[in-house]
Amino acid sequence: MTQLIDGKALASSLMAKLKNSVAQQQRQITLAVVQVGDDPASTVYIRNKHKACEKVGIRSLHIHLEGDITSGSLLDTVHTLNSREDVDGILVQLPLPSGIDEGEVIRAIDPAKDVDGFHPINVGRMMLGEDCLLPCTPAGIIALLKSNGVDINGKECVVVGRSNIVGKPVAQLLLQAHGTVTQCHSRTRNLAEVCRRADILVAAVGVPRLINADFVKPGAVVIDVGIHRMADNTLCGDVDFDSVKDIVGAITPVPGGVGPMTIAMLMQNCVRAGHCGN
Repeated sequence: MTQLIDGKALASSLMAKLKNSVAQQQRQITLAVVQVGDDPASTVYIRNKHKACEKVGIRSLHIHLEGDITSGSLLDTVHTLNSREDVDGILVQLPLPSGIDEGEVIRAIDPAKDVDGFHPINVGRMMLGEDCLLPCTPAGIIALLKSNGVDINGKECVVVGRSNIVGKPVAQLLLQAHGTVTQCHSRTRNLAEVCRRADILVAAVGVPRLINADFVKPGAVVIDVGIHRMADNTLCGDVDFDSVKDIVGAITPVPGGVGPMTIAMLMQNCVRAGHCGN
């Protein structure tokens, strides 16, 4: 029988532990979220982060800037937040309007306050296996695997996707956990054949229901990072759930799998950043 990997339950458990940790702090932990413009999806994501902060007991600041702000003014805002002793974590909601260099903005964030784990210093530390603020979705994937008794050691791991936010870092974290990792992308030849080798398959390609029964071997563990709203208003992932659910050994649902863990890992990074500020 296929095991459903419940990200919602694990995230709830982690959030409860974080709430207890925050309550024992000598000072208020604060997350500053910077939003540029009025992208509807960004507004929803920020609202969810604010709700998560409330659950854990973290103070959240929402800095909402006009969409036509200059790069210089945005960087000034980031530098001001870097210097504020009452701000522990900084998150600039992506994507940013065209004309603003996202890389430059990310590099401007103090690495000790970079709760997204995107700053090149944190990425470099992650690559070296050093202690750092990890990117939230990849860290959540590893936590999901370990909490559900999935032994990564020696397993054949295939990651479909090579983004800086998920694909590349999750491949690195799987490697550090002693998995044998193959990274695929849009130009990979015989993609289905490569995926069928996987004991652990991570789908982070951004294409609805791309991964179907032809892509998985019996008993594989499948982590679905994608989330897409279809024309009929239903949600689906990068995996065709109905096609693979009776073949694989374990799978994350969409929604309720990786998504809740991303938020929980963000809260964990905020608490870690707050500890460093004590």
